[in-house]
Amino acid sequence: MKLHVDEKRCKGCNLCTLVCPYRIFRPGKRPNQKGVFVPELDRPERCPNTRLQALYGRTLCGMCQMICPDQAISWEEEKKGEKRKVAIEF
Repeated sequence: MKLHVDEKRCKGCNLCTLVCPYRIFRPGKRPNQKGVFVPELDRPERCPNTRLQALYGRTLCGMCQMICPDQAISWEEEKKGEKRKVAIEF
């Protein structure tokens, strides 16, 4: 699974940057076409949903998705053979 932020729906409230326990979001630095500063992903591989959701078969965290008032955050299935970055933190 990979995390997706829909730039068309996001209004730049940055609530996701405040609630994520894994700190995978950071405030956006460039405005989109509407002039909204959409949060950027900072090492999204730290999110347990992107790493372990397929293994456990359920959503493991999802705080960002639940708090988003614009429903702009979602997870997408990765295509077969798509490269992905793996992070190991101790």
